[in-house]
Amino acid sequence: MNTAVEKHIIDAASNHHLDWLESEAIHIMREVAAECGKPALLFSGGKDSVVLLRIAEKAFRPGRFPFPLVHIDTGHNFAEVIEFRDRRIAELGERLIVRSVEESIRRGTVRLRNPASDSRNAAQAVTLLEAIAEFQFDACIGGARRDEEKARAKERIFSFRDEFGQWNPKAQRPELWDLYNTHIHPGENMRVFPISNWTELDVWQYIAREKLALPPIYFAHERQVISRNGFLVPLTALTPAQEGEAIETKTVRFRTVGDISCTCPVASDAATVEAVIAETAMTKITERGATRMDDQASEASMEQRKKAGYF
Repeated sequence: MNTAVEKHIIDAASNHHLDWLESEAIHIMREVAAECGKPALLFSGGKDSVVLLRIAEKAFRPGRFPFPLVHIDTGHNFAEVIEFRDRRIAELGERLIVRSVEESIRRGTVRLRNPASDSRNAAQAVTLLEAIAEFQFDACIGGARRDEEKARAKERIFSFRDEFGQWNPKAQRPELWDLYNTHIHPGENMRVFPISNWTELDVWQYIAREKLALPPIYFAHERQVISRNGFLVPLTALTPAQEGEAIETKTVRFRTVGDISCTCPVASDAATVEAVIAETAMTKITERGATRMDDQASEASMEQRKKAGYF
């Protein structure tokens, strides 16, 4: 893409729509702090949770956050993301609670056919529900957005979960005039999405405007990959080449980060935030549609996981 077009798209990052989105997200974050007794903010080190941290800073600094940060660790994360997570937490000086799927496997609450290599993405739901019960969280703030996937498009900003941690899209509460019903009974839970109305492009424009740091795998780099079922699968110990598959070295980047076993990069030479924004403005495939193999298992993959407690 030519530099004139890139500059036009980057300049849009200063448009008023980002101010409006930021203001709405700050309002939602403060609403959680005011109405919920024991909230938590989920932080994985991914771009959306990085944006949430900036929103929390603007909502509550110079004071400390009125909630801990929580990461549900699959144990199959990209090393660059975990390193970034720990560095960012140290910079903020906030409390991070880590609960792992590996612990749930040892307890027997998560059972996988092959714990060493099977995807642990869906299993996060069990570990998350265990963490909610352990710390008695009544609200968990996360970075899900409606544009990511059609099941997430059904979400309210304050998404009600029953005493089993389950989501019923037909039992959600009306949200009229930015009024949120946060009342829950003991054992019930809210999942709260302050950037629900943002798009992937909004997120990247906000990252550019706020000059937010990200894990390096969000930008173009060389990596060994395998072409499989329309995806570029990263070559790792968890995702080795199968018989007859060719290993190639390509310039790629990740649009989203998650469990190694189901998260794929896309071919890209976008090595800067500006180049990523220009590329994102032109794409016609959602980030999960292009990079998450587990979402392709069926038309209702995400919805089924959410009904079982997935974020």
